[in-house]
Amino acid sequence: MWGGRFAEGPSAIMREINASIPFDKALWREDIAGSRAHVAMLAKQGIVSEADAKAIDEGLQQVAAEYERDGVPEDWDLEDIHMTVESRLTKIVGPAAGRLHTARSRNDQVATDFRMWVRSAMSRAEDGLAALMRALVTRADEHADSVMPGFTHLQTAQPVTLGHHLLAYFEMFERDRARFADARARLDECPLGSAALAGTGFDLDREMTAEALGFSRPTRNSLDAVSDRDFALDYLQAASTCAIHLSRLAEEMILWASQPFGFIKLPDALSTGSSIMPQKKNPDAAELVRGHAGRIIGAMTALSISMKGLPLAYSKDMQDDKPPVFEAAGLLDLCLAAMEGMVGKSTFDTGRMRKAAEAGHATATDLADWLVRQADIPFREAHHITGAAVKLADQKGVALDGLTIEDFHSIDERIGEGVFDVLSVDASVAARTSYGGTAPARVREQVAAARQRLGMED
Repeated sequence: MWGGRFAEGPSAIMREINASIPFDKALWREDIAGSRAHVAMLAKQGIVSEADAKAIDEGLQQVAAEYERDGVPEDWDLEDIHMTVESRLTKIVGPAAGRLHTARSRNDQVATDFRMWVRSAMSRAEDGLAALMRALVTRADEHADSVMPGFTHLQTAQPVTLGHHLLAYFEMFERDRARFADARARLDECPLGSAALAGTGFDLDREMTAEALGFSRPTRNSLDAVSDRDFALDYLQAASTCAIHLSRLAEEMILWASQPFGFIKLPDALSTGSSIMPQKKNPDAAELVRGHAGRIIGAMTALSISMKGLPLAYSKDMQDDKPPVFEAAGLLDLCLAAMEGMVGKSTFDTGRMRKAAEAGHATATDLADWLVRQADIPFREAHHITGAAVKLADQKGVALDGLTIEDFHSIDERIGEGVFDVLSVDASVAARTSYGGTAPARVREQVAAARQRLGMED
């Protein structure tokens, strides 16, 4: 490939540092699809003959069949997937294969291939998120009435329902799904035909190749088209935020599965044992989801730093764009599948969750609210009175609803018998009827709305 310009071939060091075929062979399907679209357009525009275009297209289909069957060979002298495909094509169809590269460069070729690959990764992420969201909605519907402690600072705060808690993650993942969809819409331009950086003098039909490859339109600026990797950064940024949400859910499952909590039993298929302690059931899949989030965020950081100082147009640094995206996509797909399995197949100990909610004075805010509504006491004073009631309950070793009316009167005479109507955890969650609240009726409304947004049948 370099022979016309260089007297000598690359050194062994240059050959090794320059070759990308070990990782960019993953683009072979996209590369062949792009080449088939390109040669069809060249023939339609009369730039290559129909006979050569037919031979090239048939040869590309043969290469695709070979790669599908045997995998992509790695010849580092050919550097990348583009030259690997062209070399094999030349052996199949002869000199006519050399016409394929007319009016294109490896710069617009890889930009197109990579966009197509990332587009598929975005679609997979959206599908994986939809499956996880369906699992969350199903379990939330089952547990719309199941009471558990809600936490702030990992301290018992107020009672909530398990259904409400699970729907909180549904909201996070719905935003993640929207981020991938937004990123896919921005990606929807085809660089093919931009050539090296300045476009080409050949009379191309770029709309034809864009449509053939599933894009809405061709890119508008050839310099930007070959040097842009925003689509990859968009994917990694969306993947990073999604991984953070997956990690938070995984962390809660890890805590809930521990003996001090005992809120959940994770499925055996997504747990492991210990080599020395036979009683152990380790939440390894959840821990790996938590750990993989760091690697996905690291991939985003790596590509961001690679791109931050590059002048227009293409620089060889951009060869390093693919490994972090490939790694992050593989990890994200795996994490989404693992979390779907954990959400769908875990068993919740709702009795233990209820006891935990009852044990932490979680209805203290309900007492304060009652004082405001029924005794017309300013909230700050009600907060102080409630704190005194909590202190007395701690001294007596009971929950707030275990105090007697005499106990309450010793704190403030304005507290009447009606206070006991609001001090149970069931009364607490039932009272939270504001839009988006944890009341079971509200949870069921949100479940129904979520099912509708997902297109789930009743």
